[in-house]
Amino acid sequence: MITQTLIRALDRKALFVVALLLFIAVAVPVSNLYLPEGHPLRVPDHFVPLFGKYLTYAMLALALDLVWGYCGILSLGHGAFFALGGYAMGMYLMRQVGDRGVYANPVLPDFMVFLNWKELPWFWHGFDMFWFAALMVVAVPGLLAFVFGWLAFRSRVTGVYLSIISQAMTYALLLAFFRNDMGFGGNNGLTDFKDILGAPIQSGTTRAVLFAASAIALALAFLVCSAIVRSKLGKVLVAVRDAESRTRFLGYRVDNYKLFAFTASAIIAGIAGALYVPQVGIINPGEFAPANSIEIVIWTAVGGRGTLIGPIIGAVLVNAGKSWFTGVLPEFWLFALGGLFVAVTIFLPKGIVGAFTGGWSALKARRASARAEEGTNLSGDLKTSPAE
Repeated sequence: MITQTLIRALDRKALFVVALLLFIAVAVPVSNLYLPEGHPLRVPDHFVPLFGKYLTYAMLALALDLVWGYCGILSLGHGAFFALGGYAMGMYLMRQVGDRGVYANPVLPDFMVFLNWKELPWFWHGFDMFWFAALMVVAVPGLLAFVFGWLAFRSRVTGVYLSIISQAMTYALLLAFFRNDMGFGGNNGLTDFKDILGAPIQSGTTRAVLFAASAIALALAFLVCSAIVRSKLGKVLVAVRDAESRTRFLGYRVDNYKLFAFTASAIIAGIAGALYVPQVGIINPGEFAPANSIEIVIWTAVGGRGTLIGPIIGAVLVNAGKSWFTGVLPEFWLFALGGLFVAVTIFLPKGIVGAFTGGWSALKARRASARAEEGTNLSGDLKTSPAE
């Protein structure tokens, strides 16, 4: 049944996006690993983890689009779900270091030895196994989103109030994870990773595999989101976005629909965070910063919310621009980002993809109208020709 639902989600647009991502998942690693240095088609080593980071950001923007673009929930706390997934993966990677750390303690990570911890905290147990860490990547953001959403949606908290409390949630987590006694590395976070599944994390092959995993995960996330929004469930989500009171009056349990979308979105964001950490080599409380969650909103708005493809394009373009801009004029990047958001809001309220789609639809409508008018004129000429 799930397979049939996913297959039905593969319309022409979705099929193109999935095929493109799968092609990138193969082409970039092959180019990096097998083409010689200096070849014009070779992807340099430093670009592989950079592009992989962009893909995880695209996955995060896609997760936000599911709740904002299709359910009308503007969450300013999705950075928290991303960071929690990243911390779960970071804890696994720290447990893999073992006695190769600075203090050569086979059990305790270096920061715990430095802070005079005597034993491993209970919540670190199990993270020496990849399957357990992978389960936590999904369970922790999903559980937090479920509890937060259940309390918020049952209380009929909507609009700007929901946005504010979601940002308050991520800020509270930021303050908590900054504390050294929390057991997550404090301000420095988790870093100096060595292996993942027994493979050296700094090797070119591992980086290429992580990139491919990010592209495949993004393709699967896009397929799942496409299946959701094209189903009957997706139609109800759009109804909730456009007319929540009317949808509730028709007998739908609006709270349950919103809770499902919010939880599914948080899980996708957590998986994106887990793929992000081994490619950048660090996770710290800065990932909980409210500004990060606002940036996710900007990526989605720039690309076009409610389109699925738009947030992917927006995340890649904005972060590629950030990489270039911070190298040329780093002190002006935030001004450029704010200006971009204002410009998109004024001139492209539907984002890049929304503007393109709207323009294309208008062009097709004009062509159809022209053909219909031409047909009417031809019919009129045929009717008058015998009298002549």
